[in-house]
Amino acid sequence: MSNKNTIQYRQVGDYLIPNLILPPEEANITLGKRGMLHKDYLLKNNKVLFTTLLTQGKLYQHCAEVENQAREMFDTLVEQMKEAEGVTEGLKERNQLEWVCRMQNIETRAREIVTTKLIYI
Repeated sequence: MSNKNTIQYRQVGDYLIPNLILPPEEANITLGKRGMLHKDYLLKNNKVLFTTLLTQGKLYQHCAEVENQAREMFDTLVEQMKEAEGVTEGLKERNQLEWVCRMQNIETRAREIVTTKLIYI
């Protein structure tokens, strides 16, 4: 009978370090910029949640979900702001420079909202 809960260790200098392996569903997750920002925020500002998610093997899954929510929120905000401010394809055809400036402004504001509402919480 093998015990799956047996922890194996490796010696590093004077210390024994556990050989920890991510669960398969965690090992295959690649985080983008927003997911990594959220992970770093948790590590620095919410160590209890970070440690809990890490020990449960759900940290990367959680950060990937936050990243997906952030992407969706960003896209929705950009579209809503474009519509509210009249930034259209017609403007793009008439005055590309103004369109680019206004789009950059919209994207910057949307990124700031997403960052404060989802990433750094």
